[in-house]
Amino acid sequence: MRKIPEPGPTMLARKYTVTMHRKSLSPSRKEILRNVANKDALLCCLTERIDKEVLEKAGPKLKVISTLSTGYDHIDIQEAKKRGISVTFTGEVLSEATADLTFALILAISRKVVPADKYIRQKKWRAGWSPDLFLGSNVYGKTLGLIGAGRIGRAVARRAKGFNMEVIYHNRRRLETKLEHEMGAKYVEMDTILRESDFLSIHANLNTESSYMIDESKLKHMKNTAFLINTSRGQLIDEKSLIKALKNRWIAGAALDVFEREPLETNSPLIRMENVVLLPHIGSATCQVRSKMSEIAAQNIIGILEGGKTPFMVK
Repeated sequence: MRKIPEPGPTMLARKYTVTMHRKSLSPSRKEILRNVANKDALLCCLTERIDKEVLEKAGPKLKVISTLSTGYDHIDIQEAKKRGISVTFTGEVLSEATADLTFALILAISRKVVPADKYIRQKKWRAGWSPDLFLGSNVYGKTLGLIGAGRIGRAVARRAKGFNMEVIYHNRRRLETKLEHEMGAKYVEMDTILRESDFLSIHANLNTESSYMIDESKLKHMKNTAFLINTSRGQLIDEKSLIKALKNRWIAGAALDVFEREPLETNSPLIRMENVVLLPHIGSATCQVRSKMSEIAAQNIIGILEGGKTPFMVK
């Protein structure tokens, strides 16, 4: 188990012998392979790849893999099923916190919050109020496009009501009329959402169909005044195409909490761009949410080992 917030570690230590990687950063591949052998349970995070090699090293004793995340694309689910290993996740506990951060990114990129903050810290503000200083873009009354309308997408739509935004969405399956009414959103095809959105926010799951769904052709269909927001998975966007789009001003800017490869490489062109806001994958990073995730991840292990079930099982 990797070091995680309480109460999960204490919950597990009361019942079992726990082997913990006591640093906040991920354990190395060698450490994972060395320590996974002969364990009944494995608690992991998104940054740890749990594949066939790890499961082979674990051996037949392993009964459950509990991930401290909503997503589980870092785990070889089919291989785990073959071996009779249950895989669990933390449910939708992070939805509201991630929706909050999504709106923080919308406001930050449109109103140039980050460069304005740097401007003061670098002691460049010498003339007081100025009529053309850090002119941004309106959020109120604009069109918000949501690609993906799960719990997080719907939570973002609810927040958009306070800004009197027109909300449109695209999803693999159209929502029921009741849900559309609750979120105040209209279903549109992909071409329409690309063409009409002032802010395009990604909330899709990562799978073989959605991987690199936002590519060069789609970026070229967006308004040159539009902003792209991603708090979902970095691999949903072709990063090279996004960099090209930002350099050529096909779009006005981007605000990203996730990246194709994490951590973001220090030589990435994104770091040098002024029309981008970058965050280190902190969508669920509130004390309350991470504590609850820890509790659920631990309870998932306890539930499987002692009762064989949990409501947060990957099917």
